Amino acid sequence: MKKEEKKIGRREFLKVLGGSALVTSAAMYGCAPKGEVKLAAQGEVPTEGMEYRTSATGDRVSLLGYGCMRWPTYEKPAADGSIIDQQAVNELVDYAIAHGVNYFDTAPVYVQGQSERATGIALKRHPRDRFFIATKMSNFSNPTRENSLALYRNSFKQLQVDYLDYYLLHSVGGGSGLGTFRERFIDNGILEFLLREREAGRIRNLGWSFHGAVEVFDYLLAMGVKWDFVQIQMNYVDWRHASGRNVNAEYLYGELDKRGIPVVIMEPLLGGRLSRLNDHLVARLKQRRPTSSTASWAFRFAGSYPRVLTVLSGMTYMEHLQDNIRTYAPLEALTEEDFALLEDTAQRMLQFPTVPCTECQYCMPCPYGLNIPAIFAHYNRCVNEGNVPKDGRDENYARARRAFLVGYDRSVPRLRQASHCIGCGQCVSHCPQSIDIPGQLHRIDRFVEQLRSGTL
Repeated sequence: MKKEEKKIGRREFLKVLGGSALVTSAAMYGCAPKGEVKLAAQGEVPTEGMEYRTSATGDRVSLLGYGCMRWPTYEKPAADGSIIDQQAVNELVDYAIAHGVNYFDTAPVYVQGQSERATGIALKRHPRDRFFIATKMSNFSNPTRENSLALYRNSFKQLQVDYLDYYLLHSVGGGSGLGTFRERFIDNGILEFLLREREAGRIRNLGWSFHGAVEVFDYLLAMGVKWDFVQIQMNYVDWRHASGRNVNAEYLYGELDKRGIPVVIMEPLLGGRLSRLNDHLVARLKQRRPTSSTASWAFRFAGSYPRVLTVLSGMTYMEHLQDNIRTYAPLEALTEEDFALLEDTAQRMLQFPTVPCTECQYCMPCPYGLNIPAIFAHYNRCVNEGNVPKDGRDENYARARRAFLVGYDRSVPRLRQASHCIGCGQCVSHCPQSIDIPGQLHRIDRFVEQLRSGTL
């Protein structure tokens, strides 16, 4: 590269690329030096061509769905107590709708209970027939009938709507399995109530999101209720290699496909891990499609299955939204060779000792102030990038040690690091991936202390 080309600033660089340069997660949070920018995808963002699928009730739904779990937030709460940057949310929603995205998925518990309100404010500025809103019955801690009904009615208030397009029983299959499901939705009469609400038209599509025990999944499909859709975790790793109590997505999708039930996909990037592959795995994908982002492979995988209604993505940054629009406007379905490449990629990923955290935030807030998802995310990124030193005999030990420790302190303030975990276990029951969170935190803390003391 010529010297004069090196002098181009970031602002000009983004202009040249049409805003398509992505800051890698490693640069924002992890092992890579701050300010490092990698080009993830190039090209104009198409204003037409979005792929659409048809729902059970005839809705024309965009294949790219907006997951509202990760709205942009302030570093410190605003004067009114809001932690969500509403202006940034409005801009993202406006851009998404202008480019064909019409499905928005939220829940009462997302973003510390503020997602529904922020989503409602942003969407209220658009005609009601331009979007479909999905929210959930998140009655985890207090599933009495009274509390569940209050939660349901508050969703209408926060979202500023008089009907819900898609409503879900939130995260069935967790807890103690079938017993927890019955306590949350059957014994209190809530499922019966919601079925009547669907008949009255205040719910247009009724479904559920699944995490956990397969017997609960099978039970719901066999209980005689007409489900309009089901939301499952599906990506090219979980397709055949699901971790913890989660069931392989191949089975889940297959059972829904046999019954003709539309499928909504969550965690297509496995909590972002499928956009943060190590350099060797990225190079293999780039060899096949040089101008496509690493993330686009995962989105193409999810969208290539015809029963999929929409694929949710928690797009905090405009660059992520633009990249996903490129992938789905229109979709270029995977070939058999592509599927084989991704299965091989999944098997290679399983060789890395990462924590199967999807950064869903369900474990938060920690009563002792730990930033659990950030701790796991930093560790996983460094594993994938080869910045987890094995021992002092490793020729790259000094570089990897410094990268890990510096990145850890940048990503997670000292008072929120793993060393402060007392093992209370309050987080464990909330984890949809069934991670032994205290055990993993203690493992990472021991590793960090060995690095800091130079005893590894």
